[in-house]
Amino acid sequence: MDSQSNYQMKVVTGEFGYVLQDVPHLADYIPDLPTYPNPLRSNPAYSVVKQYFVDMDDSVPQKIVVHRDTPRGVHFRRAGPRQKVCFASEEVNACIVTCGGLCPGLNTVIREIVHSLDYMYGVNEVLGIDGGYRGFYSKNTIPLTPKTVDDIHKRGGTIIGTSRGGHDTMKIVDSIQDRGINQVYIIGGDGTQKGAAVIYEEIRKRGLKVAVAGIPKTIDNDILVIDKSFGFDTAVEEAQRAINAAHVEAQSAENGIGVVKLMGRYCGFIAMYATLASRDVDCCLIPESPFYLEGQGGLFEYIEKTLKENGHMVIVIAEGAGQELLAAKDEQDASGNKLLQDVGLWISQKIKGHFSKQGKLPITLKYIDPTYMIRAIPSNASDNVYCTLLAQSAVHGAMAGYTGFISGLVNGRHTYIPLNRITEGQNKVVITDRMWARLLSSTNQPSFVETKDLNDDDVRKDDAPPTQMLDDAGSSGDGKTGNNNNTITK
Repeated sequence: MDSQSNYQMKVVTGEFGYVLQDVPHLADYIPDLPTYPNPLRSNPAYSVVKQYFVDMDDSVPQKIVVHRDTPRGVHFRRAGPRQKVCFASEEVNACIVTCGGLCPGLNTVIREIVHSLDYMYGVNEVLGIDGGYRGFYSKNTIPLTPKTVDDIHKRGGTIIGTSRGGHDTMKIVDSIQDRGINQVYIIGGDGTQKGAAVIYEEIRKRGLKVAVAGIPKTIDNDILVIDKSFGFDTAVEEAQRAINAAHVEAQSAENGIGVVKLMGRYCGFIAMYATLASRDVDCCLIPESPFYLEGQGGLFEYIEKTLKENGHMVIVIAEGAGQELLAAKDEQDASGNKLLQDVGLWISQKIKGHFSKQGKLPITLKYIDPTYMIRAIPSNASDNVYCTLLAQSAVHGAMAGYTGFISGLVNGRHTYIPLNRITEGQNKVVITDRMWARLLSSTNQPSFVETKDLNDDDVRKDDAPPTQMLDDAGSSGDGKTGNNNNTITK
């Protein structure tokens, strides 16, 4: 599903280094596209809002920490309702599809898309695509109405089903065309959004009046550019239960050790934030920070020191940490993700084996893996609000004629981001940031790495704007504008 097209992004430049990485619009390839007054003009809920239409020139900066002589830098189009829409309410036939793994908040996003289309824009035709991308061509659709989705936010999972893989561009677009669908809402991670980009390009090649809007979903928080992904706050909150259980078990036994494995295939955000929130964790291991077991400064030495000082210990490990120490497993899932070894079980066995062999310090170790319990729960209050705003922003964008975009939070403001920007790479914890230093000072664990051992990728460049989680949580995104764009100078 690799794409080399130049349809993905329009770049508009202005004075003082201003760069707008703009999203495509249906008018870019459909001549004489009709527009209509926005139905929100007569919506009683919006009658009390002083200025409820977003100015066409509004944009949001990607980087907000600047110096006196810093160029204005990269901006994204601000999300929200426009004065004119490109779809009449009665002509809209929308569909929603969820792809990839489960995540708290999926049902909330589905609910709010349906409610926003109905209550804000008077749209009555919304379909759920059953079972991910393959549902477009191999399964029946599920009619979605405000009544059928009214209380689904109280449930975990997704009422329309999900799956990995199954992406067949031609079959999917044929199905969209045959069913008369003209708005497609795609909820999924970076792999899913790569598929969305290809769907958008094929739709554009055929000249169809179909808006493609993405809502980024990943419980790991590994999507570039955006502040955070929905479900992340819920995952961190629920992880506290597992960490607390591990702490109780460890504290109740002589030389007790509690090991908790959390999600984080390529990045350690959940493990890092859960550790900082808990205050009961003595060691946090993430994919971005290599560690070693034996020898001076190694994990075993630190465990022994902690047990002698405190009598117990809690270790949190992200599922992608330490994979280089395990035997390689050359297999992939249907989404193309490399299948990982169970690092939590492996490290538990290694710790048991080490102290058993030593015979000097008998330990009691309990291993907890709450992964699927966390994925399957409903979203918490904070994520419910976030999901609502993401869904409403996506609907406003699609109705206004924008396409080939995702709705995402950038520096606390909702924006429309070109699909290619979030599929360039993955958001990762930068271990040279203050956020990781805060964790090290909280757990008092060794860093397991010296400055001379850091790769260039581990150190943030000045031109790489951070993902704004708290104040400087870190992102390995390169902040580049990419090659797939059209440049316009104002």
